[in-house]
Amino acid sequence: MTGHAKSHKVAIIGAGSVGATTAYALLLSGLVAEIVLIDIDENRAIGEATDMAHAAHFTQTRIRAGTYADCDNAAAVIITAGVNQKPGQSRLDLVKTNYAVFESMVPQIAAAAPDTILIVATNPVDVLTHAAHKLSGFPVQRVIGSGTAMDTTRFRHELGKAYSVNPRNVHAIIIGEHGDSQIPVWSLATIGSMRLKDYCSQAGKPFDKEHMDGVSKRTREAAYELIKRKGKTNYGVASVLVSILDPIINNADAIVTVSRVGNYEGVEDVALSMPCKLNRDGAHQDVPLLLDADEREAVRKSALSIKEVIVSCKS
Repeated sequence: MTGHAKSHKVAIIGAGSVGATTAYALLLSGLVAEIVLIDIDENRAIGEATDMAHAAHFTQTRIRAGTYADCDNAAAVIITAGVNQKPGQSRLDLVKTNYAVFESMVPQIAAAAPDTILIVATNPVDVLTHAAHKLSGFPVQRVIGSGTAMDTTRFRHELGKAYSVNPRNVHAIIIGEHGDSQIPVWSLATIGSMRLKDYCSQAGKPFDKEHMDGVSKRTREAAYELIKRKGKTNYGVASVLVSILDPIINNADAIVTVSRVGNYEGVEDVALSMPCKLNRDGAHQDVPLLLDADEREAVRKSALSIKEVIVSCKS
């Protein structure tokens, strides 16, 4: 644990599979000094925190169960609480139930920790990132949705498999909705510092619509496949949440595709994912992406899809 990390506390709201797995990943990372696990089911939070505390001798991080009041002075509050996605259910289908959860929860967090950064993981994450911004009254840079950070990781994984390279050498992102209208940014994808089209030409690999559509489909449907097989997703999203938190704690100015409220391709006041610079002040969209015309239109359609659901929550 660095000296900078020793002074930081993080609260995690929700002790279900994503919240507990995130707490465990964060515990082993040594990124922060203290983790507070909060759940409406107090016994579950106590049980999970106590179980993890038995592993805490491997780190210098303390973990305990708490209440919303224990969010005070937290560097960040990670929200994972809500109803889980069921097999065959889209993330947007979850909205009514989880929006009601946020109406009760977010004002309590904001009252206890008025200077914190909110990191939203509950689905549908873009709609609920917008809700958390409105319900907390926080500036847009201090309300961050995990957004397409997970999809971007899956996209790089699929591209690595398709082209037989380590995903670390693949630079490609998913933007827009964390859901069915997500957009793979093919125009900016690179492998080993070469544009993907050029890499495929040099390597004798396919670069055609059928191949690209297959990679996009596997990326988009990855969560549905996992939910069908094991009933949930937790390990990937937990690791992504820690990777979002890391540059915030360390003030690292790292570029990550996360969801933030803004205006996108003419659609105002909506949350979706774009590359943002993350540091201790939150998420900043300093440099717009140079997208092609098709990608810009896809962003507009994605924003309109999310906006429609946001409006429906208010009716």
